Amino acid sequence: MLRVGIVGARGFTGEELIKILMRHPGVRLTYLSATLTKPEEIGEIFPALRDVVGLKCEPFNVDKAAEKCDLLFLALPHTVSMDYVPKLLKRGKKVVDLSADYRLKNPAVYRQWYHKAHKDIKHLKAFVYGLPELYRERIKKTGCVANPGCYPTAAILGIVPALVAGFGDKDGVIIDAKSGVTGAGKKVSPEYLSVHVNENFRGYKFNMHQHSPEINQELSRATLARVDVVFCPHLLPVNRGILETIYIRLKKSVPAQQVEAVYKKFYKTEPFVRMRGLGVLPQLTDVTYTNFCDIGLVVDEKKKLLIVSSAIDNLLKGASGQAVQNMNIMYGFDERTALA
Repeated sequence: MLRVGIVGARGFTGEELIKILMRHPGVRLTYLSATLTKPEEIGEIFPALRDVVGLKCEPFNVDKAAEKCDLLFLALPHTVSMDYVPKLLKRGKKVVDLSADYRLKNPAVYRQWYHKAHKDIKHLKAFVYGLPELYRERIKKTGCVANPGCYPTAAILGIVPALVAGFGDKDGVIIDAKSGVTGAGKKVSPEYLSVHVNENFRGYKFNMHQHSPEINQELSRATLARVDVVFCPHLLPVNRGILETIYIRLKKSVPAQQVEAVYKKFYKTEPFVRMRGLGVLPQLTDVTYTNFCDIGLVVDEKKKLLIVSSAIDNLLKGASGQAVQNMNIMYGFDERTALA
């Protein structure tokens, strides 16, 4: 039985991790930690878990975490995980980090976008970017996974087949993305209060969002060429879910059926990517509370334009579900265990 802990258990992703891991037949949840002044029953923090999870959530103690766990999920804010990772790796623990701290391989890029120097450059190369559809074989062999961001997961899965196949123009990619409010985490900020979100819809950080370099890094790695997308996120007045409309210029007119065939072949064996028929577009309710990414395609042959619609649940395939998917791969469990 694999012993698993969660550091940062009080957040949205921590709560989702607990729910998933409690139904995993190969896992025992043994440790919960968060920023607290004293230990507190997890059922008091999340009443829905009362009498379900018999654990206290307590201030982090690296020795206790190492003693009780084989693997730890770090559901911590960006720039915080790098304080914890070296201590855990030194004690021989495996780590799945849900923050951005180990996603970007260039520390100068990390500093530019997260406004803080990276404290653990030593371990950057050891972390595998945890997108199973691209890096499954590397994930199997690693003890360190950098779980992808929610926006990048939907974007990369929607874009990469077109660029790898060679018919998509890498210089003509525009991502129009929309996310539910839980994508911002539990931070207290006036802009996320119900009165400002409900019955409203707005864009933010157009082409300045910290997920831009992550998307560019992975698309560049996949195509062996520099990719620089236009990324425009928006806040939806819903709790969860991401829907991205992606515009990809085609190098030449490509038959719609050929484009569809490329995408279907690319994801043929993927358990959590569902391709829709041509012109059939996913909606949020198709994927919320699941670990699926649903992808729809529209091809305008005359305009030489591919429009991709990519939908995920930001807390599951965009965070905690994908983290457990990565754990399943690392330890040889069926990839779908506790997720489907």
